[in-house]
Amino acid sequence: MVDNSDARTLAKSFLINVQVQSLAVRDRKLCLEVLQCLLDAYTDAVVVLGDDLVYGICEAIDEEKDPRCLMLNFHLVEILGHLYPDPSGPMASFAQDIFDILSRYYPIYFTHPKDDGLDIKREDLSKGLMNAFSSSPFFEPFVVPLLLEKLSSSLLSAKLDSLKYLNSCLYHYGGKRMVKHSRVIWSNLKDVIFNFSPERPLLTDELDVDMKSEVNQIRMEALNCLETALSCFDFSEQDSFLCLIIDDPDIGTKLESLTSITSYSGTSAEIQRDLSAIGGIFTSIAKVSIYCCNKVFLKFFPCLMDVLGVSRNHSSQFCITNHKTVHGGMNFGALFLSVELLSSSRELSLVSNIAAEFIAESKSWFFMLKSFSMDLCHVLGSVLRTSNTSMVASEKEGVLCAVKGLQSLSTFPSSCSPISEGCYEDVLEILMSIITGRSDETYLWNLSLKALVQIGLWIESASGHDSARGICYNKVVEKILSMLQTNDSMVSLSLKLVAISEIANVGQYVLSIIRALEDAIISSLVACIQGGLKSSDSLVGLLECYTSRVLPRCCTSGSFDDVAVQFSINIWNQLENVSVFNTDVTMQNVLDQVMITMKLLVAGCTVENQSLILKKAHCVILSMDFLKTQPFQSIHGIIALSCRDKWIASLFGSVVIALRSQTPLTDMKGILNLFLILLPEGNLPAAQALASMVNKCPSSINEPEISARLSLDQACEDILKLCLWTLESNSHLKQYNFLDRDICSQRSIVLGMAWVGKGLLMRGHEKVTEIAMFLMKCLVSDSNEDITLQQQKENGKGVGMDANSSLATSAADAFHVLLNDSEDCLNKKFHATIRPLYKQRFFSSMLPILLSSIKESGSTSKKIALYRALGHIISDTPLAAVLAESKKIIPALLDTLAISGSETSHKKIVYSLLLVLSGILMDDNGKVTILENIHTVIECLIKLISYPDLMIVRETAIQCLVAMSVLPHARIFPFRPRVLKAVATALDDRKRAVRQEAVRCRQAWASIASRSLQF
Repeated sequence: MVDNSDARTLAKSFLINVQVQSLAVRDRKLCLEVLQCLLDAYTDAVVVLGDDLVYGICEAIDEEKDPRCLMLNFHLVEILGHLYPDPSGPMASFAQDIFDILSRYYPIYFTHPKDDGLDIKREDLSKGLMNAFSSSPFFEPFVVPLLLEKLSSSLLSAKLDSLKYLNSCLYHYGGKRMVKHSRVIWSNLKDVIFNFSPERPLLTDELDVDMKSEVNQIRMEALNCLETALSCFDFSEQDSFLCLIIDDPDIGTKLESLTSITSYSGTSAEIQRDLSAIGGIFTSIAKVSIYCCNKVFLKFFPCLMDVLGVSRNHSSQFCITNHKTVHGGMNFGALFLSVELLSSSRELSLVSNIAAEFIAESKSWFFMLKSFSMDLCHVLGSVLRTSNTSMVASEKEGVLCAVKGLQSLSTFPSSCSPISEGCYEDVLEILMSIITGRSDETYLWNLSLKALVQIGLWIESASGHDSARGICYNKVVEKILSMLQTNDSMVSLSLKLVAISEIANVGQYVLSIIRALEDAIISSLVACIQGGLKSSDSLVGLLECYTSRVLPRCCTSGSFDDVAVQFSINIWNQLENVSVFNTDVTMQNVLDQVMITMKLLVAGCTVENQSLILKKAHCVILSMDFLKTQPFQSIHGIIALSCRDKWIASLFGSVVIALRSQTPLTDMKGILNLFLILLPEGNLPAAQALASMVNKCPSSINEPEISARLSLDQACEDILKLCLWTLESNSHLKQYNFLDRDICSQRSIVLGMAWVGKGLLMRGHEKVTEIAMFLMKCLVSDSNEDITLQQQKENGKGVGMDANSSLATSAADAFHVLLNDSEDCLNKKFHATIRPLYKQRFFSSMLPILLSSIKESGSTSKKIALYRALGHIISDTPLAAVLAESKKIIPALLDTLAISGSETSHKKIVYSLLLVLSGILMDDNGKVTILENIHTVIECLIKLISYPDLMIVRETAIQCLVAMSVLPHARIFPFRPRVLKAVATALDDRKRAVRQEAVRCRQAWASIASRSLQF
């Protein structure tokens, strides 16, 4: 353990004997870290060294160039600044010497490449130097002139750094030291603000101003400096600095020119910049303090009101003699500046405790604003009333200004609100009239809706403090919700739903909005069931809004379960109460959306509430038409489902899909039998429900008294009967004979088995092997071709008319179902059991089987199907597992690309495999395998450059060739002419993205050898 005495002795010895700058970089870094440790951990021991310590550190850091050491140097100076604040101390004595050392690095110019391994950015060095400069007020005589000088630099990064440093120095040095620079500071800040303010000061949402651009950052930093300067001065200094700003002749001249324009359209870029600059200055001043807000209001606000035609008996210290009032056209300059002052005063009221005596004071900004507020509301409202659908960009500025002003007036704290209750109601009425009557004016409509939402959020945050205004806002919400019950043509349903979903951001109204939406959904659902097909589009829109925009907001309010249970059971009640659908049309788009809604509702519930929903759904299932004559367990053969039965079965499948694994299934044997009957009929929800059942089913039953429950093995045994290939004629399972079924049923069974296999695979159950072997049998069996021929002849079709209808193709696509992530079921959202690395294990087990089957297959059609299956397995497996088997994978992958490239139906597989190939090209071990197959890889990619069916395939193929251009020269150079010739054809591709990649590829391959080749 090192004590203070030892630390002091070490420091003395270090300062005397170690010449830091004569050492290598690594040793210098170690020395600087020792000094930092001594200053941080043994401050009391080393601080007494005074001048010797500071002088020694100056010697140690002088002429340093390594970025890592510089970071330590800057930190050491920062520590010294905090250690010696005494004006007679060593820091005051050595301030100029230290500044001379540090100033050489300003501004930071960092040229190290990104891959140098230093992990140090220019921003890190700049921040370190800034902290060092601002660590001691004794640097002020040297640092501030340097920063002000660099503000005139033509280098934008230097100008931005100067402003950041100046802001930091203003804050740390304090007003007493900085007041002598106030005039120069204002002069420089003024130049920056006016020169770097953007044109079109409001429409930042339309990308007229890049908020992240260096130019805009400079402007914002200059305004931050202005605020900091005003904040750091004491009262007398602040007053003099404030007068320097508001009495500046340039401000007066520019303001007079700005308030002499009647329209924003046609104004010069200089005027637009000036308007943005003065608005920023006014805002920055008003936000600093009540005193500053008073000064800027008294100086300018009455005059601006006079320009707008809302003058009152207030004397202004500033007079504009030549202006056009609202009678000659709205003065945008005065409108914009008034709203900026209004907005900044609101921000000030949120962070300041405004006393009652201040509110009553006749010369306060609040008193002045209150006296103008009613007429100002009328002026802002008139801007909105006179706008129209064909407004140009310049008019949009005025509309945005007006909406912002109304929003600001409505969201002051209740204790210092400048508007009366009646005026507040008028503001809400103006905005609501736009929502209900002017939906064709999209820009204005969206602005008004956003303003209403912000007002609602403000009321919610001020809950209990502004109950009167909350009651007024309740009427707004009721009016918006009532729009759902009317069929007026003024507002389309889509806009109504947008308005409702946006208002749902106000948390206290979520439940009311949900109830209104649920009522509308149920009404539309009943109308659809009764044959009103015109209601189907409305119902889909309502359900999409409910599930994607409104329902998620219930999760944070803690009321999700109550909402979900009530609405789910309500949907089941509607289906139960209707014995016959008055339409034979399934309305699949509506059913799909209702299923999504049901799954999301059930998935979010607790086990207890899921059981309630399941119980209700099971009761409705028993009312299905084909179950009225036979129980669950005795169903067999082909059944004809009515439209109502299809809905009930599909929705019941949705409930099962979304259940938690802990939720017990009522009558599991009967439910399993129902889904097994529906599966060959092509009922996808039944297949997915079966997959969810086997995925979440308990491995064994510990409660033998519950006879209706099945173990996982029992369930799998019943399901796998559908895969029985051939049976003896006297078998009691003859009804399950796969070969005796028609081709549609076979394809449905294959798809269903794929989903069941996915459920088993994800939980790591060994029965998935039997399903995989069944799929392989469909791929390679000769019976497959016989079945297809027989079915086509029975249907009166020619042989080979539709390759996609073959059983082998369906079996190949089943492997995609097995490995691909699904949004519909078997995911975390629906509580699936997921074993880690299940895809990798399946890939490792199936790869040798597929490769050997391809090798042994003699039929072209079988090979196409096998390669299709292999393509799915390779593309859906995580890349890391594919890379581990790259030596086996690459030849098969290239063969799959070659065969699939000629099939239009395989275009998605081609693209997926290209992505895998590009991933292999990015891996060092993968590149070795690529080089072993370089000829085949390049030939394959060259063919895909002209792939006609998918643009992104052509683009990705060229990108792969670009990646190959960095492979060893000796291996790729022989292919250079061939590649350049192929890429030349892509230069005329009809898609721009392909042409751009072709140019990159040509440049990359042309640079492999001599540049003398002319193109």
